[in-house]
Amino acid sequence: MFEDSEAARAERRARIEGMLARYPHVDEAGLAELSTYFDKEASALDIAMIASNEAVVERYRQFRAEHVDPITGRDWVRATVFALVVALIVLGIMWRAF
Repeated sequence: MFEDSEAARAERRARIEGMLARYPHVDEAGLAELSTYFDKEASALDIAMIASNEAVVERYRQFRAEHVDPITGRDWVRATVFALVVALIVLGIMWRAF
């Protein structure tokens, strides 16, 4: 069973590497598949293996810079909400202390 799982992961990784080799000439469905793979499916080992593959490393870095690493508006909203929650907790603790 473990061997089948590893074989399936290797096959999936090979498909992703093939798509990265064509990047940025990948359609919207391909971009969605790449994003989903790196966001939800890929393990740290999978990412390291892709990042160390000299055939796709430049395209991988380009994809990452354009689709994975940028800070989005959603990230700013999450950070703001987190900071507000922490501030409210601290204020609540200080209010109870007095």
